[in-house]
Amino acid sequence: MKNTKTVYTCKNCDYQSAKWLGRCPQCGEWNTFEEETYSAPPKSAAKGGRLTGGRERDHAVRFGDFEAPAYLRHSTGIGELDRVLGGGLVEGSVVLLAGEPGIGKSTLLMQLCGQIGDSCKVLYVSGEESRSQLKMRADRLGVNASQLYVLTETVIEAILSEYDKLKPDLMIVDSIQTMVCEDAASSAGSVTQVRECASRMIERAKTDGASVVIVGHVNKEGGIAGPKVLEHMVDAVLTFEGDRRMPHRIVRAVKNRFGSTNEIGVFSMEEHGLEEVANPSAMLLEGRPTGVSGSCAVCVMEGSRPLIAEIQALVTPTVFPSPRRTANGVDYNRMCLLLAVLEKRLGLKFSACDVYLNVIGGLRLDEPAADAAVCFALISSLRDIPVPDDVIVFGELGLSGEFRSVASAPQRANEAFRLGFTKLALPKRCAGTLPDLPDGAELIPMTGIYDALRLFRDKKPDPAPEKES
Repeated sequence: MKNTKTVYTCKNCDYQSAKWLGRCPQCGEWNTFEEETYSAPPKSAAKGGRLTGGRERDHAVRFGDFEAPAYLRHSTGIGELDRVLGGGLVEGSVVLLAGEPGIGKSTLLMQLCGQIGDSCKVLYVSGEESRSQLKMRADRLGVNASQLYVLTETVIEAILSEYDKLKPDLMIVDSIQTMVCEDAASSAGSVTQVRECASRMIERAKTDGASVVIVGHVNKEGGIAGPKVLEHMVDAVLTFEGDRRMPHRIVRAVKNRFGSTNEIGVFSMEEHGLEEVANPSAMLLEGRPTGVSGSCAVCVMEGSRPLIAEIQALVTPTVFPSPRRTANGVDYNRMCLLLAVLEKRLGLKFSACDVYLNVIGGLRLDEPAADAAVCFALISSLRDIPVPDDVIVFGELGLSGEFRSVASAPQRANEAFRLGFTKLALPKRCAGTLPDLPDGAELIPMTGIYDALRLFRDKKPDPAPEKES
């Protein structure tokens, strides 16, 4: 075919090669090359004075001669989603929402349409479901917005044509992997199709000032499917996390040009849709056992929000020469580092035991402030002595066995005391930054890992109950 070119593109990093390769030389992944066919652009488009979409070419302007635009935010009506976005949807922004199948992406977006569909014009484009299926979901969620328009189409040219007629304030595309561009000779979901369709929607959003939310699939490794350049093109990338068998859902910002990437939104999947969780700490501590060894509460910061989670450890002797290590919710390498510090500084023999570590509720703790609680749980399980139920711990552990101070200590302490904890074990430097303590509250300042043994030194394991004769 005239004016066509065939290349092989890596679907992981967008690297291009003239021939098929087993391993990508740029990202090192295997079997990621797909055949793509490109059509050469017409000479008029290459030499003309306009860009794609009919926009005039921009010119350089002196930085001091223009004022910064006042980007307007529109609240989504869902407080947890607004928190992650930084206050709401920004005009002209493009948001990519990714998550596993069945996690609740379409449910969240349909509820978003119900919240703002009466005050703003919304165009919901679905390439995966029919109108009757969308109507069934809307009826189940109680969505009956007066300015909500539904379009079941996969061709990007037809979608943008309908967009030009309606001029919506918000366009939702579910999903980008089902969209096709007629100018690209490849199948839906390929690197070329995803890139071309996304670029046209992004350009239209920047030109007209409408907000666009794009749904993206994930691959078997858990990353966002399609070329990596897709994440660079959009303004914000949100990931929907959680176990489909559990009601808890977490929306996390991986990238956000208009806000923080440290905030999270917590939801609970109920019969009538997703419900916001106003008090995530109480939810994560629900059903916590009392008087059991290997359990310790910790307070971590997710953006500006303090969260209290429960860390559980199980240390058991092993008969195998190589003990097993399993970490769920905590970085595996970080757990191995803490075990090495405990063995070196305290002489505890974890090398002869299997170690299992778990964070309740599906939460992932990436903050170093959880080091102290992990150590308390490990020591408690090894010696079979429970950590007192009214004790909460936070602090970073160094390789020398010292506890380092962490940020936002007053916010952590207030959250802990609000939920009924009366004893707070924290680094000594953080103890001086706390305001007046409530009645009955006690601080346990720690300078090193040796101070952690004060809670276990004079205690002995509870005797096993005697069997009835």
